[in-house]
Amino acid sequence: MIWTRRRFAIAAPSSAGAAGTRSAPGAVPVPTPAVHWPADAGSHPASRIEWWYLTGALDTATRTPAFGFQVTFFRVATGLAGAEASRFQASQLVFAHAAVTDLAARRLRHDQRIARAGFGIADAAVGNTELVLRDWTLVRDAKASAAAGASRYATVAASTTAGFRIALVLTASEPPLLQGRDGLSQKGPRPEQSSHYYSEPQLVARGSLGLDGAAPSPVSGRAWLDHEWSDSLLDPQAVGWDWIGMNLDDGSALTAFRLRRADGSTLWAGGSFRARGSDARNFASGEVSFAPGRRWTSPASKASYPVEWTVATPAGRFAAQALLDDQELDALASSGAVYWEGLSQLLDAGGRRVGLGYLEMTGYAGRLVL
Repeated sequence: MIWTRRRFAIAAPSSAGAAGTRSAPGAVPVPTPAVHWPADAGSHPASRIEWWYLTGALDTATRTPAFGFQVTFFRVATGLAGAEASRFQASQLVFAHAAVTDLAARRLRHDQRIARAGFGIADAAVGNTELVLRDWTLVRDAKASAAAGASRYATVAASTTAGFRIALVLTASEPPLLQGRDGLSQKGPRPEQSSHYYSEPQLVARGSLGLDGAAPSPVSGRAWLDHEWSDSLLDPQAVGWDWIGMNLDDGSALTAFRLRRADGSTLWAGGSFRARGSDARNFASGEVSFAPGRRWTSPASKASYPVEWTVATPAGRFAAQALLDDQELDALASSGAVYWEGLSQLLDAGGRRVGLGYLEMTGYAGRLVL
């Protein structure tokens, strides 16, 4: 599908070729409400924190999901004075998480990496999605994407210790989805508590997955890419968030999230719904609610996570249910957080499965610090 200006708010590129910030002297920068495509597919090193979250459901021969997967790259500006003067002093850090949920074995496999940018070891390119951390990669093929009029990505991540190797090609079936107001997603009550945020849901995924040194098997499925960058994201009252990104079986895409206080109440909420071939409907904070259901307690962190939720949005009332309770990720060696993120199903009000995607919960094993 060709991305038209009617369907995708495209802003003229700035001199930097990517969305930036506006601010008055001494003020906290407030992001400009525009996403420039495709320049903003790349890194924004002037922003403090940025991530590319690729998640999805894979099967081997049937419509029933057999595996979930996550490949996530983060870029963080260190803020070290004078770092730009020497390539030995890190101005940017790149770290990554990769995980495979094996539903048959009831097991989550996970690994993580971190390195300073440069020296051919780690990089997050400006202008296009080209992410590298040793032999882990996530790359948007700019030429193929331009020729097809739709994004085409490739990713590879392998771990000897966790026993997996995943290699996928992912092709967009819809234009990028701008979250919030033209790609400016509010994350709190103050204007600066926002992020630049777009998604590429309903990615068609094909490739291979190998476990425990066995020969890789062909897999296919649907995936979701979130790309988000910000200078100021979390309100001081927020300890973490709950988020779902769901590819519905009819081609629709549902996003819902809330920022959570320490007492479990909602500080801020949002999200969007886009039916296949239609424009997105973005949700106001008061239009989204999360009600926790069944909980699971991690034997490792002792954190208690709601692994079933009732999520009410203007697009409908849904149940989000984890397909495996134990999908907690210990990322203390990279991002410094323990959080839950895993393959889940979406049920309608009648209890019928209408989609698959990922549920993420942060701040349950300790306040999230960004």
